[in-house]
Amino acid sequence: MSALLLDPFYLIVDAADWLPRLLPQGVRLVQLRVKDRDEAALREEILRARDLCAAHGAQLVVNDHWRLAIDLACDFVHLGQGDLDTADIAAIRAHGLRLGVSTHDEAELERGLSLAPDYVALGPIYPTLLKQMAVGPQGLDKLSLWKRRIGAIPLVAIGGLTPERARAALAAGADSACVVTDVLRAADPQARTREWVEATRGE
Repeated sequence: MSALLLDPFYLIVDAADWLPRLLPQGVRLVQLRVKDRDEAALREEILRARDLCAAHGAQLVVNDHWRLAIDLACDFVHLGQGDLDTADIAAIRAHGLRLGVSTHDEAELERGLSLAPDYVALGPIYPTLLKQMAVGPQGLDKLSLWKRRIGAIPLVAIGGLTPERARAALAAGADSACVVTDVLRAADPQARTREWVEATRGE
């Protein structure tokens, strides 16, 4: 498998319904993070997101649901530390899926690196509204340290980012900057997405 080049703008959405609105704004990398749905609904969401991303030339990353990602011939899955406890990494690799992992501390980084991931995510970089975190903000210095540690493996910054903070995260060593609430809760999500594209890619 060839080395991975991540787009610097990494959008996370909680439903495929966002994609017809946001993909045309220049999104090239998107994670579908869907919670609290039955398997049939999850399958439908992932399938729709897969096809929409393919139509727009965007990379889809499926959060958590690695079995469905395999079944639906997706090519990327993201796993948090809890998900790693039960995921069949060998099956994920055998089906050719790329793998992203979340990390928050040294022990989690070591665990993630032992799986030869295609990217490592570090967060939260700043305080985040998305969920209660067991760890505090990691900051830009931690990003720089993580990047020196992992070398050529792409590093994703996540947590409390805005377009301005994303630029700082990229300058500190991140290869890609994730956003959830700053876009999805914006008064004009399409316009905010374009601001992110401009900030991270200079477009």
